[in-house]
Amino acid sequence: MYTREALVELVRQAKRERKLTWGEIAQHVGVPEIHCTAALLGQGTLKPHQAERAAQLLGLPAEVAEALTVPPYRGGVSMPPTDPVLYRLYEIILVYGPAFKEIVHEKFGDGIMSAIDFEMHVEREPDPHGDRVRVTMSGKYLPYRTF
Repeated sequence: MYTREALVELVRQAKRERKLTWGEIAQHVGVPEIHCTAALLGQGTLKPHQAERAAQLLGLPAEVAEALTVPPYRGGVSMPPTDPVLYRLYEIILVYGPAFKEIVHEKFGDGIMSAIDFEMHVEREPDPHGDRVRVTMSGKYLPYRTF
């Protein structure tokens, strides 16, 4: 059985060798790009048929496909993150998080946005002053209940 770290390195190496994009892999597997990428990076799972398709495309052993179906320990990013892309997301939450929270509560009430019943898309947005990164998140609103 592969450790998550070993699995992730195998996936990254196979992706590089085959000159595939995450989007191409996700399309072949039949799941959204962000979900597929997270699963292949050890932060989620794929259904058995999806994992088999990913392993086949990447030329990886059947044991890898099986490992991709096992629920992982999620998280694992050091805080604050040191990678510049991840740090900027963290910084966005530090700066705009309190305003986001206030607006969510004002519009929805006391509750949270689900990260389980959730979708996220990352797109390139052309701009004459330099292309922009568009991140769209959509999570089910979950009110806190009283008991």
